[in-house]
Amino acid sequence: MTRSRVRAFLCVVVVAMVPAPAILAPPHALVVALSATLAVAVALTRWPHRRIGLATAASVVALVSYAVTFVYQGRHQFAGLWLPVEMGALLLLFGRVVRRLPGRQAAVIGTALGIATAVALPLRLTLRMPRPTAEASVIACLLSFFAVVTVAAVALYLRSLDDRRVRAVADARRAQRLDTARDLHDFVAHEVTGIVLEAQAAQLGDLDPHQARELAVRVEEAGLRALASTDHMVSALRDPDERVAEEPPPTRVYGLADLPDLVGRFSATGGIPARLDLPGDLALPVPPEIGSTAYAVVLEALTNVRRHASAATRVVVAVASVDGAADGPALRVSVTDDGGGTSPTGLAGDDRHGGGTGLIGLAERVRALGGVLHAGRQAEGWQVGAVLPVPQNARSHSARSRAGR
Repeated sequence: MTRSRVRAFLCVVVVAMVPAPAILAPPHALVVALSATLAVAVALTRWPHRRIGLATAASVVALVSYAVTFVYQGRHQFAGLWLPVEMGALLLLFGRVVRRLPGRQAAVIGTALGIATAVALPLRLTLRMPRPTAEASVIACLLSFFAVVTVAAVALYLRSLDDRRVRAVADARRAQRLDTARDLHDFVAHEVTGIVLEAQAAQLGDLDPHQARELAVRVEEAGLRALASTDHMVSALRDPDERVAEEPPPTRVYGLADLPDLVGRFSATGGIPARLDLPGDLALPVPPEIGSTAYAVVLEALTNVRRHASAATRVVVAVASVDGAADGPALRVSVTDDGGGTSPTGLAGDDRHGGGTGLIGLAERVRALGGVLHAGRQAEGWQVGAVLPVPQNARSHSARSRAGR
């Protein structure tokens, strides 16, 4: 038997036991038993239900409770027999209404249930006592009101947690979409641009069989890298519950160590020689987030060279540490070409800024790390560069590491 069926069976048993004492009670006690039974049944139901909503069910329970309080003319002993059961069910239902329903519905229906619990139920008992007194009614209502306020506070707290969880999920999904869009632009678009340029080069000139084979190999390698990037993005978008339990979460972090391979591929496929000036031992440590952003700057700049500066004859990629900055040491990365920002046979016209989507997103990424991105004409052509400050904790960690050697 499944857990849901066990729960349903237990709920049926509990609901059936609530009116059982009415068999031995006078007929007028039946209305009190039915009111308590209805409250328990609605409180134990799993919401939302397919045929009726929580708002409708809670409203019916509140109206029935009010009606029974006014029409019941029996003895107070029978009113008190089902009062704890009905009050507990109303408090549970009240908490669900405050937590689950939209703001206006929660306020209206919650108020109705709260009054039914804090006023109607206690008066149903105290007004039927042999010698009803105002003091007894006030005390009973105050005690019930305290219970209602306590449940309301707990329900509102849980509601705030639910809202926070919903916002966190929405923020996580938005961040995932942005990461996917960034990967799509940074990696897939870069490789596809290379493939298009190779195809254009093949159309412009006669290639001998050896050159044609080399071009086909380069196109195949670029296509495989684009497919790998696509597979990574699809894997990242999969529901974690659908992944194999022992499968590690997909990670893809590029850094300064990957720049030689990137620049080498650019020179091999783009037809423009590129040189990388990367010191073998930088004077400062580079955290992963700084290294990956520096890689993204170089990748975006090289992609723009392919698209907009096919007339360029050389590209220089320079990475260096900068001391004496206002915020302390920083990493400086720049990509400079001599294409002048025009592309007579390029892919996207003669405006180096193009649509600006890549540079805008890259600027936001650099700014998030406290850095500055610049892109514009230089004396020899065009330059894209960034200055990325290195966090103090990374420098302190590096100093401790050197001291421990």
